[in-house]
Amino acid sequence: MLLAIDVGNTNTVIGLYDLAGDRRVASWRVATRADRMPDEWFALLAPLFAVEGRDPKAVRAVIVSSGVPSVTLWLGQMVRQRLGLEPMVVAIDLDLGFRVRTDNPREVGADRLANTAAAFARYGGPAVVVDFGTATNFDVISAEGDFIGGAIAPGLAISAEALAGRAAQLFTVALAMPTKAIGTNTVTNMQAGLALGYLGLLEGMITRIRRELGVEAPVIVTGGQGELFAHASPLITHYDPDLTLDGLHLIYRRVTGGTKRPPFPLDPGIPSPSPRSG
Repeated sequence: MLLAIDVGNTNTVIGLYDLAGDRRVASWRVATRADRMPDEWFALLAPLFAVEGRDPKAVRAVIVSSGVPSVTLWLGQMVRQRLGLEPMVVAIDLDLGFRVRTDNPREVGADRLANTAAAFARYGGPAVVVDFGTATNFDVISAEGDFIGGAIAPGLAISAEALAGRAAQLFTVALAMPTKAIGTNTVTNMQAGLALGYLGLLEGMITRIRRELGVEAPVIVTGGQGELFAHASPLITHYDPDLTLDGLHLIYRRVTGGTKRPPFPLDPGIPSPSPRSG
């Protein structure tokens, strides 16, 4: 089995892949903690495996994308000490199968590289991935499958925390998509401003990116808050919650000798992307 781990600043997403059957068999989302030690990582993983009836000893390879250096360090130690493996850490130096056509390719996050691999394999190019995390990334993929840039915006949760934290008479509210822009109390006022205001940001950026591409490229939503917006706009065409993990799987396959740009299998046991006609 392949263990794929995508470390974000807020959440870490973990996927388990059956390499023989070439499919994802489990995925989990946990809170990221920069100070979680190697033994703590294993103590967290072990019960997750047990719930799925899996044995950590069956893991034959590990691939990691990370935006948190300390977590990369501790995860690497855990993998070596507990699993006896050397993790593959996603970076620009790997044979990714596509070019990174930006001013400074080494600045591009590993999660964006994984998103590029998976989005092009599944949806073709050009395409736009909107990845909701601590920040919201807009990843733009060319017709040839190359990563050509994008945009980074403050994440929705950060915006909500800043609003509640810096305004004396406001407070934390549930992040929900309201049916009306005109709120009638503090909670619905804040939800309208946060969710619908953020939707305006998304639609504005998608429209501008498509205009610059010169084509109505498909828009794939993923990440922690992706489900909230998946069906909120006709500009969003697919919701693919495990896109980054699947990209790690594809990168591992390619680097270890898998076929180039393989057709992407949909696991019938995992909810498939939700298309939306516009």
